[in-house]
Amino acid sequence: GQPSVSLLQPSSKQLSGGSATLACLLTGYSPQGAEVIWEVDGTQSGHYSSSSTLTLSRESWMNGDLYSCKVNHHDHTQSQSLLRSQCVG
Repeated sequence: GQPSVSLLQPSSKQLSGGSATLACLLTGYSPQGAEVIWEVDGTQSGHYSSSSTLTLSRESWMNGDLYSCKVNHHDHTQSQSLLRSQCVG
């Protein structure tokens, strides 16, 4: 099947504790060679991570709105985004 990417928003429970973790789930990618790039409001946040989670303080999370995770795998790129303003909680 085609590799797919999904993006999970922080839980309201976690936010009430003062932090926010975004998770970029890669399905069908081989772990080698998949690079995850995080963008906040269209700007690369500098977080390159193969673990595909991005942990922010609640304050940082509230400062941004458009959160994207881009996956580069050889010559194949996929991205998913979420709008904090449209998230519940």
